[in-house]
Amino acid sequence: MTPELLTQQFINALSLGSIYALLALGLAMVFSVLGMLNFAFGELVTVTGYVMFWLVAA
Repeated sequence: MTPELLTQQFINALSLGSIYALLALGLAMVFSVLGMLNFAFGELVTVTGYVMFWLVAA
């Protein structure tokens, strides 16, 4: 494994971990304010993911 590949994998893992952390933080904030799970947050995240995939692939 070359140092360049290792660095790239580290950056990829860090960015993916940051995205997961932001999703968890958003869900925790919604739960703390409402006191119940709101599944509309998951729908918003899914739609945003599809839109971003469409924009990147275009």
